Amino acid sequence: MNLATAFANCAEKHAPKTAIFWGETEIPYAALLAQSQKVAAHLQIQFGVKPGDRVALWLKNRPEFIPAVFGILGAGAVLVPINNFLKPDEVNYILKDGGIDVLITDDELAIHAPALLAARPQLKIFKVENFPAYPSPISHLPSPPTRNESDLAVIIYTSGTTGRPKGAMLSHGNLLHNVESCRLVLETVDQDRMAVLLPLFHSYMLTVGIFLPLIVGGSLVLVKSLNQPRQILQELCARQATILPAIPPFYRMLAGSPVPLKLPFRICISGSAPLPVQVLKDFETKYGIPLIEGYGLSEASPVVSKNPIHGVRKPGSIGLPVPNVEVSAQDDSGKILGAGEAGEICVRGGNVMLGYWNQPEETARAFRNGWLLTGDIGYRDADGYFYITDRKKDMLLVNGNNVYPREIEEVIYQFPGIKEVAVIGVPDARRGEQPVAFVAAAEGQTVDEKALFQFVRGKLADYKVPKRIVFMPALPRNATGKILKTTLRQQSLA
Repeated sequence: MNLATAFANCAEKHAPKTAIFWGETEIPYAALLAQSQKVAAHLQIQFGVKPGDRVALWLKNRPEFIPAVFGILGAGAVLVPINNFLKPDEVNYILKDGGIDVLITDDELAIHAPALLAARPQLKIFKVENFPAYPSPISHLPSPPTRNESDLAVIIYTSGTTGRPKGAMLSHGNLLHNVESCRLVLETVDQDRMAVLLPLFHSYMLTVGIFLPLIVGGSLVLVKSLNQPRQILQELCARQATILPAIPPFYRMLAGSPVPLKLPFRICISGSAPLPVQVLKDFETKYGIPLIEGYGLSEASPVVSKNPIHGVRKPGSIGLPVPNVEVSAQDDSGKILGAGEAGEICVRGGNVMLGYWNQPEETARAFRNGWLLTGDIGYRDADGYFYITDRKKDMLLVNGNNVYPREIEEVIYQFPGIKEVAVIGVPDARRGEQPVAFVAAAEGQTVDEKALFQFVRGKLADYKVPKRIVFMPALPRNATGKILKTTLRQQSLA
């Protein structure tokens, strides 16, 4: 069994049923499977893709994302979804690191093709506008290659503390394991319709937004309009979506609505950032719909824990481990701690990654005694519910996106005249946190702030660009020469 065959089996069983709702368009399972098979054939015949080759997918949310995913997997290749907010330099790093020679994208993002090809001349670009049409007949399809649960299926690039992304390797078995855990904990059935408004390149939406509904026989309500919350809700209500994964600001908006709306959801899921306890209470009081908060990371395919639909949901908690996954809090020696004792949150189960792509040392650091070390600090209570009390050192959470200061610092160091730089996070009511850069110019040099901002914007995704740049004669350091970020944080809040 692999992800492609699991989807194909489901599609054959539910052939006439609508798999994707996209505005007024309805795409049945039969058509979606046919296009996925043709994309797979095109990758094999026209682009020479072989089993195990990495194929990148750089695309915003649109229906073609789905046959691209299953087309890549159906060709026996490894899917590498790329954040569509990234800039060409960031994309080029992933293409080079992953040894990727085929990229699926669209006309809008293909305007960056010259920059990508300049860095990787052998890159072949397959635009979704050139995908075979749904009604076109199937002919001359090559036999799908055999892929097993142990084979690599997806590489998710996640920011690393070194400032460069690391590719978390997920097997077919890892992802199928997590799909089954999510099916059980969310009680997902073939009558469910998954609301898809979060980015599909994200590991959570890949598992819960694509694989889960399309392996159990459900449907996707792929939101076409993302500009206005009211329009989003109109689409979801018109298509009677039953499960809504969204981010805390969306639930804050719903909880604050002066008139309760008539929502079709049976459960709502909050992720990407901590959900304020008051928002959870206000939402559930107003709508009577369970609002589930949980926890996950790309290295765990990604879902690790969730508050239960039935029974006790503890505000502020990340809930209980999902079925067939173990979670513990451990001290630095690997001792499993008791209730109320804070330590590093560790995960063990069939959902845990194979390791990091081409980074054996980083892989070794990520594991201890068979447990995945998340780097997050937390504890479990007497009832087995887990809580996160602190996050990975230096990591920022900007609009639900992990941002590592080191990555921003490395870019700023590339600008002429920079002597030293340190990036910290400051609280932001709307985005959670925002990066702020403290910069000291080299002796005798003057740095143009506007030019520096422009340079950084050209290198990094917009959400990683510092909110402010503060110029100083020199950055504060301790006796050993280490920059005192604590002092900078205090100064930024003064």
